[in-house]
This record gives sequence, structure tokens and C-alpha cells, in this order.
Amino acid sequence: MDALLQTFRIQLDLTPTDYVRSFHDGINWKNRLIGILGQKGVGKSTMILQHIKLYDNIEESLYIQADDFYFAGHKIYDLALAFFQRGGKKLYIDEIHKYVGWTTEIKMIYDQLPLLQVVYSGSSILDLKKGAKADLSRRTIEYTMPVLSFREYLNISQGWNLKPSSLEDILSGKVDFPYGEHRPIKYYQEYLRYGCYPYFTEEDFLIKLKQAINATVEDDIPRYAEMTVAASAKLKKLMYMLAQSVPYKPNNTTLARDLDISRNILPDYIEYLEKSGLFNALREKSTGDGILQKVEKLYLDNSNIIYALGLDKSDEGTIRETMFLMWMKQNYSVYSSKISDFEVDGITFEVGGRNKTGRQLKDADKGYIVKDNIEYAVGKNVPIWMFGFNY
Repeated sequence: MDALLQTFRIQLDLTPTDYVRSFHDGINWKNRLIGILGQKGVGKSTMILQHIKLYDNIEESLYIQADDFYFAGHKIYDLALAFFQRGGKKLYIDEIHKYVGWTTEIKMIYDQLPLLQVVYSGSSILDLKKGAKADLSRRTIEYTMPVLSFREYLNISQGWNLKPSSLEDILSGKVDFPYGEHRPIKYYQEYLRYGCYPYFTEEDFLIKLKQAINATVEDDIPRYAEMTVAASAKLKKLMYMLAQSVPYKPNNTTLARDLDISRNILPDYIEYLEKSGLFNALREKSTGDGILQKVEKLYLDNSNIIYALGLDKSDEGTIRETMFLMWMKQNYSVYSSKISDFEVDGITFEVGGRNKTGRQLKDADKGYIVKDNIEYAVGKNVPIWMFGFNY
């Protein structure tokens, strides 16, 4: 344990606290068992270390990574017990999806060490519930951390302190952007290519993002869903087939034939990719979650993934719809619209370029045109970048 404590202190010393994502404040850190899920690279580990550094008694806290070599010969439960006996009160476990049988041991910690608080983090695929040997639903409170919003990207890259805007304010054009010498479209174009992840400042960002995507598809999902080598190879092929076709309108028969898999298995494969955070599904309003036959379209999660996969020649309309869906689903239920592109909170949205007309909205009770390459909201025309202030 001493080696783990030493590693923890080194990591804590190297953790910056000059910018903490606002997602942090939406977590009830008083809960006994907290799960923080999200894609690789969204900043889960950094946020947890920031929380410890800013709010915890360091002497009573321990941060560990579940894929540490230490756990090749030790159990997390045994570590938790020893830590508690030494006066520990808060145990933070990162990369927990890489630890086989983690749900069983977390349940034991929760039930047998009631004075020890546990916060775990891991891939979004934990939301699958497959591979879970014990049910934690009545014990844990889970939060899913999104990629950076456009507002957060601006705050980090420019050192600003811009505030999020409600949907009502966005539709009125009231966003906290410092016009003048700063022009939003310039920053928005940068964000589309490399601004969705906190490590966008690192060299070879897109290469590192592609490596993270491959690790999710080749390792995280197959390990957690207990897939065979052959099945994981087909999952990767499916990932790239869908990526080349977004927005993809599901056709199970054709896709299953091309992959040479059962049509009944295909929905599971697509659910893996969606739950991992790599894809977003747009469903009809009456649709139940996870039912592939009623998914209207599938999109990649964000435009950075599009560029990382070398799909930078993607249709501009696809990129616009991808970002609108990704931003809005963080705070709202987003559905496909029978007369236009999207329906959010009873409002119809048509997403298009500068010259887009509102023809599709003539039958909508309340509708707006979301446009690319405009700076200000005028009437029913709202710049797409403003929706990046949603969170």
C-alpha cells in the first residue's frame, strides 16, 4: 500500500487546479458510493485528483488506478480494508472497468465498510451493465462526464470565465461571448477539429485521440462485454463501417450480412459502441432506449472523432448535426423530428448552412433554424456555435 500512497502523492502534486470543469459542481460528493463514467480523455482522472487536492483531507484519502500492477496479486477489497484500518475515509478508484469482478468487491466494501466512501471512475461502457456480477443500482449514484463544450474550450484555451446559457437565452442570442476583437466562428472552427477533449493542447492530438478510440474498441469493450477475439474484430469493423456512413440509418439485414454476423447480435454490437460514448443515437420520440429498430440515425459523438478517423471530408451538414445532438443531449431529450431535423423540449430545429431557409418549419408550432457561419441570432435564425454554451 505504501507504494500506492507514494504514487498518489506524486500524481496529486502534478495536478493543476487553475481550471476545474463545472461538471464537478454537479456531483453530490457526499454520497457513499459515486460512479463517474465517460469516454477516454474527457478528464475524469484529473477532475477526481483536483477534487481531492481542493476539498479533501489528503491524509485520509487515497487515489488508485485499478489497472495498476499491484492488483495482479491483490484485491481491491483487501486494499480498502487495510486503508480503512489505517484511518482512511475516502477511496478513489480509477479505470475500474479494467478490474475483473469489480462490482462484487465494490458491493462488499459498501456493505461491510459503511464508514468508507468510495468514488470509482471508468469507461462509459459500465452503463451496459453487462459483465457486472453484482447489482449496484440501489447503492451507487452514477454521473457521465461529457466532452468539453464549446464554452469550456474557450475558457481553457483563452483563459476566460464564460458562463453557460439556458436554451431560452441561446434562442434569444444571449450568450456570454466577448465580441469585439474576438470572433466566434474562428474559435468554433478550431474547436470542431481539436477542442472537445482537455488534452487538445498536446502535440499530435488527433493521433492520440485515434489511439484512444482504438483502445476502446479493441480492448475496453471486448474485455467488459466478454467478447471473443473474432467478435471483437467484427466490432472494430462495424465501428469503421458506421463511421464511414454517418449519419447512419440502421438497416440490420444489410449490415449483418456485410459483417457476417447474426442479425440478432447486431443490436448488441451497436449498443456497445453507443454506450462507450463513441456514437450517439437519435431516436423517435416514442422510442424506448436501446431498441435498434426504432433508432432513426446514428452519429459519431463529436467532430473531433470524425477528424481523428480521417473523415475530414465529411459533409458539413453531418458535422453540424453531430455537434448539435452532442451538445443538446447533455441537458435535454433530443428526438428526431417528423418535419425537420430535431425536436428538443417541444421545439423543432432545422440545422443547416448560412443560406438555409425555414421551409421545413412552416408546420411547426415553434421552430428555429440553426445556422453555420453566422455570428448573431436574428429572428428565428440562431448560430450553431451558441448551442455550445448549453453546458
